[in-house]
Amino acid sequence: MAGTTRRSTTDGAAEPAAKSLTDQIAEEASQNTLALNPLVGMRSEDLLSAAGTVISALASHPQVVAQSWVGFMGEMGRILTGKSDIGADAKDKRFAHPAWSESALHRGLMQSYTAWAKAVTDAVGKTELSDKDSARARLVTSIFVDAMAPSNNLIANPLALKQAVDTKGQSLVEGFKNFIGDMTKNGGLPSQVDMTKFKVGENLANTPGTVVFRNDVLELILYTPTTEKVFKRPLLIVPPQINKYYAVDMSPSKSMIRFLLSQGIQPFCISWRNPTEKQRDWGLDTYIAALDEAVDAALEITGSKSLNVMGSCSGGITVSTYAGWLAGQGLTKLNGIILAVCVIDTEASTDTDFAALVTPESVLAAKQMSAMRGVLDGQDMAKMFAWMRPNDLIWNYWVNNYLMGNQPPAFDILYWNADTTRLPARLHGDFLDLIFTNPFVNAGKMVIHGTPIDMGKVKADTYVIGGTTDHITPWKAVYQTARIYGPETTFVLSNSGHLQSLLNPPGNPKAWYVTAKAKPADADQWAATGKKHEGSWWTDWAAWIKERGDKQVAAPKAAGSKKHPPLGAAPGTYVFEP
Repeated sequence: MAGTTRRSTTDGAAEPAAKSLTDQIAEEASQNTLALNPLVGMRSEDLLSAAGTVISALASHPQVVAQSWVGFMGEMGRILTGKSDIGADAKDKRFAHPAWSESALHRGLMQSYTAWAKAVTDAVGKTELSDKDSARARLVTSIFVDAMAPSNNLIANPLALKQAVDTKGQSLVEGFKNFIGDMTKNGGLPSQVDMTKFKVGENLANTPGTVVFRNDVLELILYTPTTEKVFKRPLLIVPPQINKYYAVDMSPSKSMIRFLLSQGIQPFCISWRNPTEKQRDWGLDTYIAALDEAVDAALEITGSKSLNVMGSCSGGITVSTYAGWLAGQGLTKLNGIILAVCVIDTEASTDTDFAALVTPESVLAAKQMSAMRGVLDGQDMAKMFAWMRPNDLIWNYWVNNYLMGNQPPAFDILYWNADTTRLPARLHGDFLDLIFTNPFVNAGKMVIHGTPIDMGKVKADTYVIGGTTDHITPWKAVYQTARIYGPETTFVLSNSGHLQSLLNPPGNPKAWYVTAKAKPADADQWAATGKKHEGSWWTDWAAWIKERGDKQVAAPKAAGSKKHPPLGAAPGTYVFEP
């Protein structure tokens, strides 16, 4: 309700009270966190170009515009006389406050906006455009329509007006302070999280562990066992290069690392260095060589001949490249492969908002821009990605921070989401090249250190996870990743979005997942035959790893080995590089 100041706890758990606006937007936004996808070549110029496409299309179809205008004016007549039954979608939380239906003024504003939005959207939808231009037009139209919502306006928003009255104008003062702060410190976009409530190594990424290996590209963290015995074959986690590694070690209640430790699994984790212009020439081959050194260190420390490996998003692309590189040399360092929310068939993901902006011209321009700067800056990328989900990632915060005068939420996932990194220009270019070469489907299109990548040579048990509402790596495209690894791959569909589908610890009463082998060629057919389970997929995942964990041995009393002595406590040093 308006004026509520209760905030979510730092681990995201809800307090036993009605949720405030701040808590609600934190929960909604966490479902849309943008674990950044470097396979998208996207710039502000591309949005402007798409806007130009819309304007040109409407200008060339005056009859369509006229029909939509006549329909809109007719609806406005019914709204003004109180005879219209048009209304916002029941799921649209922007208009959930009772005033939008009980107050004649606000009901009229909501209905007028809804009628106008429908008229604009219908007009654009009736224009004759190619499939690609039509998708671009829909995307930029939705951004424009969302921006014009009356809920974004101080005078029109009943919640904001009530807050101003209840606080005798103090909410407006606080909102203005927040606005000025974001203009100077956040590039003009509303802050999504209260960054002062978290500190890496203290209330995030605080699972005890040790850095046991370091090279120029990465640090290797080995976590301290919590059981008397552990499985000899370890699990190595390879995170995306565009985000900090500690998505797998959030607050203790949702830490994947702590869960693995409780199961007697020995987890190692890669922490990538945050590159600068000096590392502009690091490419995918650089990261594969560095990863191989880390794998050798983990094997030497544990005495295992092979390990299980897990990669998420672009980390999964790196793992797949590494697996193909090893297989091309006849090396068997990998026993089991786990890929989460990862698309390696670049032709399979064509139905996303992002895909609408991917053209040969936009990819070339993106490569040229990162080559000129030396890096792709994650902050710049995050700002562009936010416009793909403006209601959840911009306007929610606009209302909360500025109109209501609240502080942004203190939520660990959102803190991690804001703690972005950079990509070296050459690695960014290598990732973008995958869009057109599709090397995991087309054998030999990618060569790493002289070895052609052929996924048909990769022979390993594989476990792949997708999210039902993932808009970055849609689950049907992730299913094709499982298919590339073979029909015996276990595919798991978790009931959430890109990151929340992964951070889904046992105990969530709303959690469920579907499992089955990836035998059907069609994802829908797989879903029709898969087995649904209540609860978290983590339990199934842990059982799968333990089956491939080799024998149980006494937990090591000290981290590292004579060859790889401890280099410092987790979370290491690279995670703190700005």
